[in-house]
Amino acid sequence: MHINFRTYRTIKQELVRLFATRPSRHQEQHLTTLACFICGIVGSQHVQFAHVVQHMPVRGRKDESLIMRLRRWVNHADISYDTFFLPVAQAVVRHLAHTPITMVLDGSTIGRGCMLLMASIIYRKRAIPLVWLVVKGKKGHLAEQLHCTLIERLHQLIPSEAVVTVLGDGEFDGVALPSKIRAFKWHYVCRTALNICITTNGSTFPIGAIDVRKGTVITVDDALFTHEHYGPLLVIAAWEEPYDAPIYLVTSLDDAEEAIRRYTLRCIIETFFSDQKSRGFQIHKSHLSHPDRLARLLIATSLS
Repeated sequence: MHINFRTYRTIKQELVRLFATRPSRHQEQHLTTLACFICGIVGSQHVQFAHVVQHMPVRGRKDESLIMRLRRWVNHADISYDTFFLPVAQAVVRHLAHTPITMVLDGSTIGRGCMLLMASIIYRKRAIPLVWLVVKGKKGHLAEQLHCTLIERLHQLIPSEAVVTVLGDGEFDGVALPSKIRAFKWHYVCRTALNICITTNGSTFPIGAIDVRKGTVITVDDALFTHEHYGPLLVIAAWEEPYDAPIYLVTSLDDAEEAIRRYTLRCIIETFFSDQKSRGFQIHKSHLSHPDRLARLLIATSLS
């Protein structure tokens, strides 16, 4: 995809406009590189620097010098989420906070040996990234404390009067995260593991023991979650016809049908990840392996 200088200037102007005050000279230099970076990522549909520089709108370019410029940008301590992405996240929330907000938490592999935990807001069947964490780790379940940290950062963005529902896939295996969400007066609908125990009417059993048949939904009201007896909450076992197995949800909502409807929105974040990865910018193929550098790379890809 060809990116011309007019497109570059438009991107640069919009980035500068997001700053509450005029950027300093160094910040403007970083914004110039960021605008070029975005153009290169979109043009090349890749994040590896050797591909990106081929599509950066820079006259008289020398590829090696441009590659070094991008390396310095992702290595620079002054390139931070708060400076270069927070104004975008604040603008998104400001425009959507008057409507019920649906947030999605999900993780994915990124770069070399790292995991990304992303919180996105759903808007018109798209997931718009708001905050993220990058940590060392292989594909799999991320620690609950990381989710709590992300929720705390997310809470700083959201007006106190906003109506928020948090969706997650397999993230609820402890009580710290739902406790944190409810402390902010938000709701949650999350998938949980089959071996997680619930207690109801004096009986304790794993959620996977709920005998749900294909095409049906079974609910357990006022259940206590895990051996810590967190709750009460609503447990849902749902097995829809097209699928090979049921899903098990826990929610702070009272209405099972509404909880399932909201949870179906969770899959929208997969579109964002596919745009960042296999169908888009190939961020999983980045050669970067340091979490801070990958977090800075995400500023550019999330704005692309």
